[in-house]
Amino acid sequence: MNSHPSLPLYARVEETLAQRIQDGVWAIGDRLPSEEQLIEEFSVSRTTVRTTIQNLLQRGLVEIRRGKGTFVTQPKIAQALTGLTGFVEDMEALGMKATARVLGKSIVPATVDVARKLGIEEGEEVVAIRRVRLADGLPLSYDETYLPADLGRRIVADDLAIKPIFSLLENEYDTPLSEAEYRLEAVAADKMVASALKIAVGSPLFLIERTSYSTSHRAVDYEKLYYRGDKIQFVTRLTRPVTHAKRKTGQAA
Repeated sequence: MNSHPSLPLYARVEETLAQRIQDGVWAIGDRLPSEEQLIEEFSVSRTTVRTTIQNLLQRGLVEIRRGKGTFVTQPKIAQALTGLTGFVEDMEALGMKATARVLGKSIVPATVDVARKLGIEEGEEVVAIRRVRLADGLPLSYDETYLPADLGRRIVADDLAIKPIFSLLENEYDTPLSEAEYRLEAVAADKMVASALKIAVGSPLFLIERTSYSTSHRAVDYEKLYYRGDKIQFVTRLTRPVTHAKRKTGQAA
């Protein structure tokens, strides 16, 4: 507490608790002291303790289990959004083992949205694949993938539990990828996604809609990727447009 005298009281308590987690005083899965114990230890109000816990929750350092208390949790995975990569490539870059559990494969008529994303006619046949993607055994993402029928019929014959679709497209079906369009928004888990990811209905998710294009500019893969908001964060780096970088010296920023 005394090492951060310039910080507000709640922030000093927060940093003290965060340091204990970092130093291993409390390991992953350990229960933090109760509100009453923290109030007594730091001589602060209940409001200060609750603000501290909420901030630790936002930082991904703890989780609240209703009726049980506050527990140290696994830090969030930080995934960079810097290029067109698949789940397996992303997890391997983080030193994690990626696996998949296939929930379903079917041929369905393209909805309006799917048809628009893949550049085909509404009602045209597409292959739909549903999977749960896991990182070191942790269910991290629920994926809905839609492929044009000519490619999809071949891909569903492969073992999608161990073979990534991007690798199949590029290495086995002569469909190299060049770029993708991403759309990201925050959503709440519905009953189906919550069940697949073993989380509570209403839990926060990142929904990424990704349309991937081949080097011939054909849309070959449309996905709706539901990532657990409590387990992952996305990081990117942006550069200033050249026109702004050339402002005259002394001009207001």
